[in-house]
Amino acid sequence: MKLGQVLHGYEITSRPSNKDAGQCMWAFAEKDGHEYFVKEFLDPKRPGSMASPEDRERLLAQCAEFERRHTSVMNRLDPKDTGAGNLVMAKDFFFEKTRYYKITERLHPADVPNPHELSVKEKRILLLTLMASLRFLHEHEIVHGDLKPDNILLHRPTETGFYTAKLIDFDDAYVSGDPKPRDQIGGDPVHGAPEWLRYMQNDHSVGPDQLTTAVDVFALALIVHRYLTGEQPSFPDGFASAGEAVKAGAKLMFDRRLHPDLTDALCRATAADPCHRPAVSELRAMVDEPMLELRVRAEAPTVHVPSVAPAARSSRLRINLTGAAPPPPPPRPVTGPRLRINLNGKETS
Repeated sequence: MKLGQVLHGYEITSRPSNKDAGQCMWAFAEKDGHEYFVKEFLDPKRPGSMASPEDRERLLAQCAEFERRHTSVMNRLDPKDTGAGNLVMAKDFFFEKTRYYKITERLHPADVPNPHELSVKEKRILLLTLMASLRFLHEHEIVHGDLKPDNILLHRPTETGFYTAKLIDFDDAYVSGDPKPRDQIGGDPVHGAPEWLRYMQNDHSVGPDQLTTAVDVFALALIVHRYLTGEQPSFPDGFASAGEAVKAGAKLMFDRRLHPDLTDALCRATAADPCHRPAVSELRAMVDEPMLELRVRAEAPTVHVPSVAPAARSSRLRINLTGAAPPPPPPRPVTGPRLRINLNGKETS
């Protein structure tokens, strides 16, 4: 793919780049007066004319599986369906020579502040559009597979003035229970659910059938927390991600300014057992405006403090920052015999 090249009628109008694209190249294109986003897959490659019969058979088998996975997702989704309006789905999927290409509509993202800086009403509309798209996918048994802020474009239609969430990049999507093999599955470990991490890490106690739409629910909970507070939930030191912490049995710590009912919903959405996570439709009930109001923090934020043995707590290092000599310790109480006073006027010991 190069600037000026025409692929199936799409003229490439920008220099191809692989920035934030993994095993792909991307560029912009035009066709019939419309703008498009073109992604070129670097793997798998279709066999060239010089391939041996054995290599040709092997490569064609890989390509057949690649085509099956992409078309199985595309064929389940109709862009004209109600609820699909904020899904940026493929317009075209084809191969040219040895490379595969996917075409989507080009979007111009809004120049928007961080989502947590929006008003409560703006946050609500943003989250509702995101959840509607995800619910539509799940109703068709599709797992997005790489749900993260980078794959959510904030769009601002001129007729409404509010920001909506456009869900993009379905390259790692799969039919629920039918993910890619362990050594090929894609996604973002930062937002990965515990069972997804275990599957990817070759833990054979987790089978493909356990990678369901609940994988997206875990990632959604992390995104909701970030959109409302500016941060992901915190977790104990020593873990690389929220999913790793939950996988090890640790608890996530949510911002104390969140409404208790919303905190409870996020806690359930990040449960270690995917069977215990609610559906997206249940989380949608938690994003009404009163639930999204951040309360004034009445106490210090939750922090992870290593446990200390009771015997060690009585001996603490005290640091004097004033430079003055520390005050003398209080006098020890006298432990000898006490003088008792008889109110009748007689002294007794």
